[in-house]
Amino acid sequence: MATTAFSTAAASAYPTSSARTATRLSPPSKPFSSIFPKTLQKPLQTTHSKNNPISDIISTYKNSTNTETTIFSDDDDDKPREECGVVGIYGDPEAARLCYLSLHALQHRGQEGAGIVSVHDNILHSVTGVGLVSEVFSESKLAKLPGDIAIGHVRYSTAGSSMLKNVQPFVAGYRFGSVGVAHNGNLVNYQSLRAELEENGSIFNTSSDTEVVLHLIAISKARPFFMRIVEACEKLEGAYSMVFLTEDKLVAVRDPFGFRPLVMGRKSNGAVVFASETCALDLIEATYEREVYPGEVLVVDKEGVQSLCLMPHPEPKSCVFEHIYFSLPNSVVFGRSVYESRHAFGEILATEAPVDCDVVIAVPDSGVVAALGYAAKAGVPFQQGLIRSHYVGRTFIEPSQKIRDFGVKLKLSPVRAVLEGKRVVVVDDSIVRGTTSSKIVRLLKESGAKEVHMRIASPPIIASCYYGVDTPSPGELISNRMSVDEIREFIGSDSLAFLPMDKLTEYLGGDAKGFCYACFSGNYPVEPKGKVKRIGDSLDDGLTGSMESIDGGWLPETGNEMGVEKEIKLSA
Repeated sequence: MATTAFSTAAASAYPTSSARTATRLSPPSKPFSSIFPKTLQKPLQTTHSKNNPISDIISTYKNSTNTETTIFSDDDDDKPREECGVVGIYGDPEAARLCYLSLHALQHRGQEGAGIVSVHDNILHSVTGVGLVSEVFSESKLAKLPGDIAIGHVRYSTAGSSMLKNVQPFVAGYRFGSVGVAHNGNLVNYQSLRAELEENGSIFNTSSDTEVVLHLIAISKARPFFMRIVEACEKLEGAYSMVFLTEDKLVAVRDPFGFRPLVMGRKSNGAVVFASETCALDLIEATYEREVYPGEVLVVDKEGVQSLCLMPHPEPKSCVFEHIYFSLPNSVVFGRSVYESRHAFGEILATEAPVDCDVVIAVPDSGVVAALGYAAKAGVPFQQGLIRSHYVGRTFIEPSQKIRDFGVKLKLSPVRAVLEGKRVVVVDDSIVRGTTSSKIVRLLKESGAKEVHMRIASPPIIASCYYGVDTPSPGELISNRMSVDEIREFIGSDSLAFLPMDKLTEYLGGDAKGFCYACFSGNYPVEPKGKVKRIGDSLDDGLTGSMESIDGGWLPETGNEMGVEKEIKLSA
């Protein structure tokens, strides 16, 4: 299989390209007609078989549990949440199984739903379900996903329902065939796009912004097929890293700002792999080649890998929180080692906010690397003062504060031998509402800690994210309402310090302007339009009524639905 190669000069010039260009194997730009085979330039033929409408593909909504008497406690896991992880594989006979393994590596990006779509003999085979990857898939289900092309998705949603119909990848049939898509991100102009499509007769069967992309592809008249994807993406605003598959192609797209990560790798047998993080490539023994550039479309088929500049775009604005919290430490994201970033953030905290202490501990797991950096710089022992249980999911609890306080103890167990009589520095990645931090401080002091000093390896979060991250409204963010000293008093720690914003950008150096800091500053690279929900892949998630009734508040949880299996015929 051919390999896409860019020189350093070509790669650096890529983001500022002012015209749509395609390349194959060499940096110089060529017109489409000279790059893609003549057969691709012919109009696609309409198939005579029935193409399944989206309503046949996506399951119907099931009634939720009574959320008035039972509530879903997640304030004991008070963190921003990445919405999704995606993977795409072309050219491996075990594509679906490799997707399955890759989704395990990306499980931290979404724990409430998973799905895989593969292609075999012009048929798209799909398995989706609610739950963890290991719960959704079995050997018998993987056996129903043949073919050498596949895409996969893991989904997270705290607000709204975990409805099966919103679990991706989505597959839709239209007049020229069928297409599958998996999306990580959030479209800030979703409402206006959906309203326009509905005005023209489109019928929506999910509350996912990803479905808008499928409708835009279906109404496009561009040729060849991947140009429909390009034309659809030109109408999108916000964050999107997406993988598409058809009967013979795998397509990867990243938005012009590059908010969400997407990388490309290759296996020794030549199979091309796309994934949200490099940890997925490592697990399936694929070699990391490069990022998908902001504003780039990569088309993989039997002709090789072909690159297209989606549209002119400004300076990238990659999500800095990928390095603070979302990505695994063993990943390389936006060209930087996540481990090295977090270790450096801890070192900066030790330099900028030192305190006399006996031991440094972390809030596991996301605070561990920063705590190691703090301890190394401060010359104080790092010890495991909190043990995290990995076998406790989100808990249904009765709505009483006394019972609710046990939530954090289910997940974090203090080690009295480490804490008793000690002055403790505890390092965490962020403070959102402050509820978890206050419980942790109380837990440590109840376990004998003499002093508890909180160090946060990120600047204060003062604004919501609209680019595919689940964050509360500004009024719920404690740093939006309180000063650092007021937060310290609220959580009960002896001292509190955040990573200084200027030191964060100083560490990032020349790359600093290429990151998005909206959650720390409230300055959005792409302004949300209309009513924009807080989470990345659904607007109303189970609410009935008009979009105007959505106020962006937390929405009730529903019970889990069973997984489903689907087949969509592409051609006779």
